[in-house]
Amino acid sequence: MGESGWCRGVVPLWMFTLAGFLQLTASYSVKHSALSDFRDSSVRNCTGVPPYLPPTTVNTTKRLADLRLLMPAHNISAYIIPATDAHLSEYIAVRDKRLTWITGFTGTAGTAVVTNTKAVFWTDSRYWIQAERQVDCNWDLIRDSYVSSIVDWLIREIPEGQQIGVDPFLFSIDTWNSYYHPLEQAKRTLISVPKNLVDEVWTERPPPPSEAIERLPDYVIERSWQDKVEEIRKQMMEDAYKPTAVLLSALDETAWLFNLRGNDIPYNPFFFSYTLLTLDVIWLFVEPSRVTAEIKEYLNASCFQSHCVQILEYSTVKSYIGRYVTGNVKVWIGTEYTTYGLYEVIPKEKLLTSAYSPVLITKSVKDQTEQKVLKEAHVRDAVAVIQLLVWLEKNVPKGTEDELSAAHFVDQKRSAQKHFRGPSFESISASGPNAALAHYSPNNETNRKLSVDEMYMIDSGGQYLDGTTDITRTVHWGVPSDFQREAFTRVLMGNIDLSRLIFPPGTSGRNVEVLARRALWEVGLNYGHGTGHGIGNYFSVHEWPVGFQSNNIALQAGMFTSIEPGYYQENDFGIRIEDVAVVVKADTKFGGKHYLTFETVSLVPYDRKLINTALMSREQIEWLDAYSQKIRSEVVPELVRQGLKEEHDWVMKHTEPFVSGSILATASSLTLTAVLLSSTLLQRLLF
Repeated sequence: MGESGWCRGVVPLWMFTLAGFLQLTASYSVKHSALSDFRDSSVRNCTGVPPYLPPTTVNTTKRLADLRLLMPAHNISAYIIPATDAHLSEYIAVRDKRLTWITGFTGTAGTAVVTNTKAVFWTDSRYWIQAERQVDCNWDLIRDSYVSSIVDWLIREIPEGQQIGVDPFLFSIDTWNSYYHPLEQAKRTLISVPKNLVDEVWTERPPPPSEAIERLPDYVIERSWQDKVEEIRKQMMEDAYKPTAVLLSALDETAWLFNLRGNDIPYNPFFFSYTLLTLDVIWLFVEPSRVTAEIKEYLNASCFQSHCVQILEYSTVKSYIGRYVTGNVKVWIGTEYTTYGLYEVIPKEKLLTSAYSPVLITKSVKDQTEQKVLKEAHVRDAVAVIQLLVWLEKNVPKGTEDELSAAHFVDQKRSAQKHFRGPSFESISASGPNAALAHYSPNNETNRKLSVDEMYMIDSGGQYLDGTTDITRTVHWGVPSDFQREAFTRVLMGNIDLSRLIFPPGTSGRNVEVLARRALWEVGLNYGHGTGHGIGNYFSVHEWPVGFQSNNIALQAGMFTSIEPGYYQENDFGIRIEDVAVVVKADTKFGGKHYLTFETVSLVPYDRKLINTALMSREQIEWLDAYSQKIRSEVVPELVRQGLKEEHDWVMKHTEPFVSGSILATASSLTLTAVLLSSTLLQRLLF
């Protein structure tokens, strides 16, 4: 899922190139042109008399008035509302969608500022059209997403000596500083407002979740929670700064440490929690009513030894940490996921900071059991995606299917697979011009009928007890244009070039992601999202800190990441090819120790109709054929086991070697003999 290029305000490296700048400028111009095309019906027109508002907008007049009534009591002239929660989560619960409630905008990225007389909303280029469709004329829309733009506006609008308020639990430490220091230099002050003002006026805000927390089944666990605690404590004792505690703020940190899962966040199996882990005590901050007797026993919650978890009220974390730091202590935090609300209660001399906590770093490398079961989840997931592609190939020519029906179909097929727990994100099911919006998801207003004359992109994933999946395939059921074939082939070439790379240990993803763009750059094409993101074992579909961005950590064996180059032709079509791969040790000619490469674990054939092998190198075609043979060896037996003959035949057809009669094709066929023979015997029984 191609979100990673914009996650957490990170700018992709390509944007610092001249070509990137020119593409961004062109994209900006086209989008503005596109807006004018929609102006009469699907987006607002605030300059008309009377203003035109489409039915998708929300009336925010009373909400803004109620919020402004609270501002004088806090002596603030402006209030900032970001799009996150108290754990800086990418996906947030409905009750934390304060930005959505105050603006009407349902996208995942943006910032609002409310003053006594103005309301302004900032968002990036992914959401400009969506914002025009959802935000009413109380709001000015600024097509930008950088903090500097918001700060500049505040300095222009707010007089010297006045204060700007924010909920400190919705700002990371770095985000706080990026506002605070330039405002201070301009003689304006950013202050913490203890109670969230949106919460104060949101009278129908959903209640906190109450579902019981669950533990993972033993068959997906290699390290017990006690083992993980000891592993982190060992790192604490070996650290030169001798921290006495580690504070865990990100939801996946606590969930990973204790092998627990919840259902508080859409698409993410997390539960609201914090953990304070010391060398001899463990405090888990969570709503106690959600912890069953079974989980209490599992956590040894009735004792007070070093491997006993003391359960405390979720809401007491700030006051409890405040008491803890009165002693002779040093608290280790990861600044990327700790909010300023917690940071500000810890004296600076009692802090040890790193970008990521030791839990996030340790979690990023999967153990052998995690690797095994995550690969197994991808095999079953491939079956569901193959079922979708077979079904679409049969039904799209009939004119009966659309973007929504395709998205529902793949969810339905995933739900029939073993250990399925739900989708890992809202499917990006996009045809024709809708696919040119890289993060589009269909709804009743935008839904398009699928046609043999247009390209179609499906980016979807599943949550299983043993793993999280994310895969994108782009197909064409008719006759693609020469340009579409070349663009697709070059995206595929980028995927292959990065996937087959052999690199030394300690290599950062940002140093190699250019390989995914090289084939596109050669002909003046590019894409504006990140090249890949980490992925977890029944966790977030975007698992930090693995990936190819500037603030991702170095790649190590056992890490899983997506590889997902793309290309998007405005108002015409979109292409993305996304696979998940695991970093593994590589065999090198001269035996270089510990060299690494990628093993692709997403196993669904690429659309052969869109591949022009004349553009590809011999090495790229050989990789493609080897990948096809891997699909046959790992997915075909599962198709046979599930009795899916039509899908089996489809896969065999779509994985024929491109290098006909070559040594590679012959060798691949020989290695498959045992698998296919046994498959044939099973077919006679099942089909």
